[in-house]
Amino acid sequence: MSEDIAAQPFFHMPVLAEQVIEGLQIKAGGRYLDATVGGAGHSELILKAAPDVQLVALDQDLQALAAAQARLAEFGDRVTFCHTNFARYAPDGLRFDGILADIGVSSTQLDQSHRGFSFRAEAPLDMRMDTTQALTAEEIVNHWDEKTLADTIYEYGEERLSRRIARRIVEKRPFHTTTALAWEVAGAFPAKARHGRIHPATRTFQALRIAVNGELKVLEEFLAIAPDWLTVGGRLALISFHSLEDRIVKYAYRGDERLQIVTKKPLVATAEEVQENPRSRSAKLRVAERILV
Repeated sequence: MSEDIAAQPFFHMPVLAEQVIEGLQIKAGGRYLDATVGGAGHSELILKAAPDVQLVALDQDLQALAAAQARLAEFGDRVTFCHTNFARYAPDGLRFDGILADIGVSSTQLDQSHRGFSFRAEAPLDMRMDTTQALTAEEIVNHWDEKTLADTIYEYGEERLSRRIARRIVEKRPFHTTTALAWEVAGAFPAKARHGRIHPATRTFQALRIAVNGELKVLEEFLAIAPDWLTVGGRLALISFHSLEDRIVKYAYRGDERLQIVTKKPLVATAEEVQENPRSRSAKLRVAERILV
């Protein structure tokens, strides 16, 4: 890991922390997988929850992985790190007593303008979680055809004005910065709809981010294979942040004969947590347990 990557801050305030630890039922000497380690907030809690816990920590973001290595250094060889997307992970025969995945973009990724996830500051149209991959948001907005753009914005952003937005993008491209794109997306809205509680470009940026990182596809792939990585009685805990993800998790749990649902309804943040960490407002945790089949 290069020094310049490791030196950049990557803070992680874990959402639904108490619910995650309770849901995973951490036991002494158990082995756990944090499939999206991020800044290691959840991982640190897992390692401290019981003696001699072993942890495998995955992330496709090299900066996040470097931060996690620094934060978890005190646990020594109890932690194994791996740079990979969770759907590409190969456990090589390992079985886990619990698996956690905190889905979607992290607060740090949003806050670091140069990553291009947010339009709050001018930045390149990047949006890659794994910066070693080729596809960027700039490639999508400048080279995808109008219909594919419209379908992507509608499906992944649930944006009802997707066709107007796609048409405007095609008319005004090329785009190279987040702010320029956000300005033109807003221009596709009727004037009275440009000043609501949510910025007009929010859903389009969500859709582009999901498309760049293949988020829903890899989530479906992960949910298909992760139950096989669990011991009987092991728990699978998924935190999602929008309805598209939560719907995939809900129906994957419901339709998987290897799993028994633990949380009949998703667990959400308390009012106190939302006040302390506003981004926890949309978090939903669903837990399922591996059963013998």
